[in-house]
Amino acid sequence: MTDSLRITLAQRNPIVGDLSFNLELIRKTVQEAPEETDLIVFPEMIICGYSPEDLILKSCFLEQVTDIIEQITAESRHHHRHLVISAPVKLEGKIYNAAYVIGNGKKSAPILKTHLPNYGIFDEARLFSSGRLSDPVSIKGHKIGILICEDLWYPDVAAHLKSKGAEMLIACNASPFHIRKYDMRMDAAQARVRETDLPLIYVNQCGGQDDLVFDGASFILNESGNLMLQAAHFAEDTHHTIWERAASGHWLCSTETIAPLPGHDQLIYQAAMTGLRDYVTKNGFPGVLIGMSGGIDSALSAAIAVDALGKDMVHCVMMPSRFTSQESLDDAAECAGLLGVHYETVSIKNAVQAFEEELATHFTAGTPETVHENIQPRCRGLILMALSNANGKMVLSTGNKSEMAVGYTTLYGDMCGGFNVLKDIYKTQIYDLARWRNKNKPDHGFGGHHPVMPERIITKPPSAELRENQKDQDSLPPYEELDAILTGLIEEDLSPEDIIKKGHHPDIVYKIGNMLNRAEYKRRQSPPGVKISPRAFGRDRRYPITNHFSFETE
Repeated sequence: MTDSLRITLAQRNPIVGDLSFNLELIRKTVQEAPEETDLIVFPEMIICGYSPEDLILKSCFLEQVTDIIEQITAESRHHHRHLVISAPVKLEGKIYNAAYVIGNGKKSAPILKTHLPNYGIFDEARLFSSGRLSDPVSIKGHKIGILICEDLWYPDVAAHLKSKGAEMLIACNASPFHIRKYDMRMDAAQARVRETDLPLIYVNQCGGQDDLVFDGASFILNESGNLMLQAAHFAEDTHHTIWERAASGHWLCSTETIAPLPGHDQLIYQAAMTGLRDYVTKNGFPGVLIGMSGGIDSALSAAIAVDALGKDMVHCVMMPSRFTSQESLDDAAECAGLLGVHYETVSIKNAVQAFEEELATHFTAGTPETVHENIQPRCRGLILMALSNANGKMVLSTGNKSEMAVGYTTLYGDMCGGFNVLKDIYKTQIYDLARWRNKNKPDHGFGGHHPVMPERIITKPPSAELRENQKDQDSLPPYEELDAILTGLIEEDLSPEDIIKKGHHPDIVYKIGNMLNRAEYKRRQSPPGVKISPRAFGRDRRYPITNHFSFETE
């Protein structure tokens, strides 16, 4: 038995279902680790990626996962390192979320995840069975307690490991990002450390998977709960750490590296950028198409796309109508120039006129004005999808969370697209992000260190420009008020009465609440987008489409 351990934290970005890619990711990490490394810790579900969802239910999938585990076990005879590897496993007819410690050609008994998250975006209880409490695993004669993600959030698993002689705790995680998640994780981790008086190694997945982003941000806490190591956010990162046992019996990490924590706006921007980058690249799209309007939503979407993918993968199209102002034409062109993207103009005037003429006999003087207005974004959607079919690039829709919440958007028009990077970002946050990006360059971004849009895009009143002199505030409250009400209804789950007590007018609160309910059918047809908030539209918030409930009582 030795009183030192060398442990590598491998923060990695696997691809769901690409078992060969993930195996090579593991092999490369092993090959690049220092010769003296004793243990390499990988994130939760490193072999298959998280979350595999119903792939788990395919027996052929589980068989291939098992084959990969056996390959890794056989190869461990040749490198003399131990690995903490996580994967699904089927035992006695039940499927578990599990981990193994593999080394010297052998693997430990499976360490089974006990607590299965079944809230918000998680459906693990639908896929997995809850496992029994597992005992620590011996590595070089030392007992190491392994926890799998959600097991860290409850005291019983860590307490059991401590009672069985664990000398330190290691948590393998695929913990998705939201804006408050880092602090929540740290609180849970520090609680387990305080309860057990053991140091903790926390290794998280990074990268994007559909609407989820994993922020990485792995860390180490000493037995007092102090931060000893902080890995990078939103990027693969590797840390080789040296541990020594002190006279007190505690394990001390002598490798202290603290990556800076991003600020609030940077955190949101980097999450959006990461989610878009991985959605596009992992799905093999050659780039993205964006309909530019001269407004802030399309400008910010284009900026994020350039930072995520590079300017050569971003194609922007301005599609003016007779209501498009010269100011919007100028602003869109200047924004495209600042970003350096391919930019072109395709007018919708003739297309709109053709539709109006063809449908004239179906319209009357009483036909709502929105019927005519919505022809315009649907013409734009048609153009973008035709270009997408022609060049293979994915259409990036540009609606924000405020608009998606109240249905201030057009089905099969501006909602048209394969992904929406702003889907979980309120309009007021859009302005904050635009100001931040005009002054800062994001980490790992391909864009330049200069403003990405003209200041006028940020300062002018927002308008859909579907009729003369139209402004968003003709149909909606000011965005500061709207977003405050929506945050109360969505993220905080407050009643209208609770929101009214905060000083909002009852008529406006009830109107917004009912608009939120009625727009569910639109949101169900919207493209996926990056989860930023604790409660995003989609799996986080599941409301019926057919819904007669009204916020207003009789």
